[in-house]
Amino acid sequence: MSDTKSSTVLSIKDLNAWYGESHVLQGINLEVKAGECVTLLGRNGAGRTSTLRSILGLVGKRTGSIMVDGKETIAMPPHRIARLGLGYCPEERGIYASLTAEENLLLLPKVGDGGMSLEQIYGMFPNLKERAHSPGTRLSGGEQQMLAMARILRTGANLLLLDEITEGLAPVIVQKLGQVIRELKARGFTLVLVEQNFRFAKHLADRHYVIEHGRVVETIAASEVAAKQSRLDELLGI
Repeated sequence: MSDTKSSTVLSIKDLNAWYGESHVLQGINLEVKAGECVTLLGRNGAGRTSTLRSILGLVGKRTGSIMVDGKETIAMPPHRIARLGLGYCPEERGIYASLTAEENLLLLPKVGDGGMSLEQIYGMFPNLKERAHSPGTRLSGGEQQMLAMARILRTGANLLLLDEITEGLAPVIVQKLGQVIRELKARGFTLVLVEQNFRFAKHLADRHYVIEHGRVVETIAASEVAAKQSRLDELLGI
């Protein structure tokens, strides 16, 4: 992982994607540097989750360019893309109900160098240490979300794609997830958040990409948020 924000970890140019006949992304352009956190904002159905899924090769067809750490991935299968150090936390979380929290944590293969130890993860998520031997079904929504995030940190991934991690969670859990994202940034992780909760996202992100009808229609740096708030409200329907 780079100590500076100079190296580009993810560069997307003219990305088009389809599910069957449905043309869901229509020329997405965005860039994320090492250690940055960026958000993909927009209304439901705008193409934010499809952008994450396209980065991982989980759509029917994609064209354009997706460079991960300088490597072109547009023709790669998903398992090879993941091995470049990507971690994906989907909205549905994917916790195995019959396994304990700790068994869920130990399940995924390594995709990058290192990966956080159980001790480090339990330091970041003390709730999970307390619930280590509880089955997945017994965990609250917030604990399941923490487990889904913690699981990808074990793999050695350093580019984290997080989809709607705050949805439906209590404010105290949302606050905890914000602390975790700040800590991950401080450790040099690079993050792409799809987020509906702009109040949560605006204090965490270096830059916001607003997506509408499968295109980036506005790019707003953290320093511009106050000046462009009315434009954001209009785009997001706040």
